[in-house]
Amino acid sequence: MGGLKERFQAFVNNRWLVFVVAIWIQSCTGPSYLFGSISPVIKTCLNYNQRQLSKLGVAKDLGGSVGFLAGTLSEIFPFWGVLLLGALHNLVGYGWLWFIVSGKAPVLPLWAMCALIFVGTNGQTYFNTAVLVSCVQNFPKSRGPVVGILKGFSALSGAILTQIYTAINFPDQASLILLFALGPSMVVVAFMFLIRPVQGHEQVCPSDGLRFALIYSVCLLLAAYLMGIILLEDLVTVSHNFVSACTVILFVLIFVPILLSFRQEPRDPDQDLLLPKTEQREARNSEDEKPDDCYRGPRIGEDFTLMQTLKTTDFWLIMLSLLFGSGSGLTVIDNLGQMSQSLGYDNTHIFVSLISIWNFLGRVCGGSVSEIIVRDHAYPRPVAIAVAQLVMVVGHVFFAMGWPGAMYIGTMLIGLCYGAHWAIVPATASELFGLKKFGALYNFLNLANPAGTLIFSSLIASGIYDREAEKQAHQHHMQPRIWGSILSGMSEGDEPPKCEGSICFFLSSMIMSGFCIIAAGLSMILVYRTKTVYARLYGNTCT
Repeated sequence: MGGLKERFQAFVNNRWLVFVVAIWIQSCTGPSYLFGSISPVIKTCLNYNQRQLSKLGVAKDLGGSVGFLAGTLSEIFPFWGVLLLGALHNLVGYGWLWFIVSGKAPVLPLWAMCALIFVGTNGQTYFNTAVLVSCVQNFPKSRGPVVGILKGFSALSGAILTQIYTAINFPDQASLILLFALGPSMVVVAFMFLIRPVQGHEQVCPSDGLRFALIYSVCLLLAAYLMGIILLEDLVTVSHNFVSACTVILFVLIFVPILLSFRQEPRDPDQDLLLPKTEQREARNSEDEKPDDCYRGPRIGEDFTLMQTLKTTDFWLIMLSLLFGSGSGLTVIDNLGQMSQSLGYDNTHIFVSLISIWNFLGRVCGGSVSEIIVRDHAYPRPVAIAVAQLVMVVGHVFFAMGWPGAMYIGTMLIGLCYGAHWAIVPATASELFGLKKFGALYNFLNLANPAGTLIFSSLIASGIYDREAEKQAHQHHMQPRIWGSILSGMSEGDEPPKCEGSICFFLSSMIMSGFCIIAAGLSMILVYRTKTVYARLYGNTCT
């Protein structure tokens, strides 16, 4: 009996169990990536134009990025309390939004609607903070893969929730918002007590590499499977029973990683943290003797406060590069519904689901590739960000041109490279500025998303779209709209004009491609400045 109790305690305190449960939570807690799916029904039901809709998008991005409270609470509250607060935010925000869009509650002013979607999406910051901080602490020697996988499943949640929505066969599109309100909240409450640090550095064992390889295999299989069934359901008429069976298989694949938690191995005594504590103290003392302008990046384990971090040049290089690169990518994600409609695609949800899958693969591969760069070559991790931002330039050009099939290629390139940002940047920040205040630092970096969409979406893309829509309305639909107004008694402004053709997003896409080039330049400056730091951190692990 005693042996059974000990095995159960070992199972519950296994860092792989915490990691797998974190994957499950992330698999359903990213409704912000599905804004492109719900934006058309919001626009129609609330009679918004593109500029008003973009304000909702910015509020959504702010909600998903402003996590100062989540970062602070993660330092003083147990992680289950942080997760519970996030679940309440999610339930209230998206639940009330569903009541309004479905006609069960009165429509609120635009500022109040922005507040609702801010509150709902803000729950995501609590989820991300709790799972990332706990898992990075449990896997200090595998930061890139851990961050990439967890952030990857957050991105993939868009495709997962879409497949669940299709299987449940809700009566209308507004019901997808209801799924956002209930699904993540229930899953988080069910597993919140398992998310915590469990002294993971004491559980390092020789099979860790093999276990990560298994998770990567599941990730690739899951992405390929989702892409296959999404394309099949879009191109071929399938029965509801077939969709339900596909969804069951999807759940099986998501639950496969739990097998990693059952096998216990003794700790390898030769496996230690990245730097022994004595070396960390020596590094801290030596760095303290340097002038501030040379204090670019402490050794792994060195801790910065947020205020100390904000005084460094390297941090602002990361922040601006992330703002231009990630902000432009999120602008595409938020406007994907209107972009696909402008190019003549009726089934917009397929591109939202596809970019979710590419986003997932970008995060998983970005974490893995950047880990190879630092582990095998002791080269700065941000070089991977620079490459992703240059590829993003090509993706924006495809969206701008609107060639046949450009939506599929652009979706792939933007999704992959946007996702890579959110695997590489948090790992880079933890290396340069430490883990003690990682929650606050991560949430400050998240501000790059709403700042980017405020610039690219609200100020640039939406204004250009509405201008082109009005121009087309005056050129081609003036007479029918006038007669329609006379016959129906409705004003011309009752239905916001729609823009058609690649011209709708041509200029905004070209502007974003230019900023991605600037972002790549900033990333390469960071690479140059941190070469000696990464050589010192990882040089002793290279052959």
